[in-house]
Amino acid sequence: MSEEEILFYEVKRNYATITLNRPEIAHSFNWELMSALWEALNKADENEKIKFLLLQSTGDRAFSAGIDIKATTPDDVDYLTKMRKIGRDINQKIVLMKKPVICKVQGSAIGYGLELIMACDLKIFADKPFSEMKFRMPEIAIAIYPQTGATILPLLAFGLNYAKKILLTSDEFGLDELKKLNFPTRVFPPDKLEVETKKFLRTFSKRTESFMYLIKSSLTLMN
Repeated sequence: MSEEEILFYEVKRNYATITLNRPEIAHSFNWELMSALWEALNKADENEKIKFLLLQSTGDRAFSAGIDIKATTPDDVDYLTKMRKIGRDINQKIVLMKKPVICKVQGSAIGYGLELIMACDLKIFADKPFSEMKFRMPEIAIAIYPQTGATILPLLAFGLNYAKKILLTSDEFGLDELKKLNFPTRVFPPDKLEVETKKFLRTFSKRTESFMYLIKSSLTLMN
């Protein structure tokens, strides 16, 4: 794999790993990265040998800084419309596809980066303090209406009151708050994150495929 690739796609055993790779700008999304992620999700969904997916990013500082605002200008309506649509489609794909999507979060996430985490079914976090790992929904602070799923996803992930809090205040929050909300599936020390995630994936890969899909689809329908 070349370091110049913006996304890595790899199949191991019976699961696919999708890795964001724009570390120089905190894995923020331009059209190319959005398109690559959309293609990878569909590729994994269509492969009958794949039971579930892992979504992650390279480096140890940021999971994703959201949309790359430097990739366009506010008056480029066509580009912004395309980005909103594909961003919404990606979130819907993760939520509605029968295969579970697990994300490994090693660093901060803002805006659309946080949306991706919320859309995933299971979340594995590095145990980092607020000073090293922060989360935020910045839309109201920069006067952009969230059209990629930033209203419904916090509601599903956290409930009404906390969804209102993070969307209306745009406050930063850390892992400690997410722990109180029972949001993380697993939390591991940063230096053990890679090893422990692999152990988790090995165990998860042994789950019965049909029950895995039935449980996810049933819970999705109830929501």
